[in-house]
Amino acid sequence: MYPYQISCCSTADMPASYFAEHNIPFAQFHFLMDGKDYPDDLGKSMPFDEFYQRITDGAQPVTSQVSVGDYTAMFEAALAAGQDVLHLALSSGISGTINSARVAQQQLAEKYPQRKIYVIDSLAASSGFGLMVEAARQNRDNGMGIDENAAWLEAHKLNLHHWFFSTDLTSFIRGGRVSKVSGFVGQTLNICPLLNVNDEGKLIPRQKYRGKKQVIRAIVDRMEEHAEGGLQYSGKCFISQSACEEDARRVADMIEERFPNLDGKVMINSIGTVIGSHTGPGTVALFFWGDTRTH
Repeated sequence: MYPYQISCCSTADMPASYFAEHNIPFAQFHFLMDGKDYPDDLGKSMPFDEFYQRITDGAQPVTSQVSVGDYTAMFEAALAAGQDVLHLALSSGISGTINSARVAQQQLAEKYPQRKIYVIDSLAASSGFGLMVEAARQNRDNGMGIDENAAWLEAHKLNLHHWFFSTDLTSFIRGGRVSKVSGFVGQTLNICPLLNVNDEGKLIPRQKYRGKKQVIRAIVDRMEEHAEGGLQYSGKCFISQSACEEDARRVADMIEERFPNLDGKVMINSIGTVIGSHTGPGTVALFFWGDTRTH
């Protein structure tokens, strides 16, 4: 048994095999599509290709957060087994789910006063959130105690960069993130916005590029600009994508060529059904460790 349990939310967008291998439980969001409720269970209840095809065909999924009861059950399973808990939550700049996790934390602290429960606001999402979970996992497995690990995550979470672009603005328009007029013009002119997550964990549009070729070059340039060590970056790099694996592969190939000291190959994951409910198909997101996000 691990010295303490690390847990997260399904919105970390990592493969089911990753969570199983490292014994990392995850709290499941839900989404409602065409009148039916589904768990965000990493593509088990609804395969990702079907999910994005249904959005393309006009479905408009609505997401719901993890309940206090679900967090309580997940935390208590570890506490009752004698483990402390280090939980990483989806960015508070995107979702209020951390509030439910903190209510569960407070309730269980009274029931298990001898145990430690940390709830960390990751200020991260999708496989960027997953990259933070992986850092926490590595820290633990390398012998870092729960107090030190929680402090390390708090100190370094703004060093985790999220850059992403979309070649399909339909879901951004539906969700009100892009106005109908701007969206129509953008679609007509083949505009691909480049966005990132700021220091408050919120999605911020940064620049617009005309065509995939330009925006793919730009997102790799941002990594060169911000990655720890620049072109000598030796950390891990994750990508997540929504029904556009070929575009993600092009980004990964450029990164592996430009950054020869990466810690392994670029991992490409699917954007899950909850984050994907808001991005729709056509989004590529890039995650790496770098300088401090300041705005």
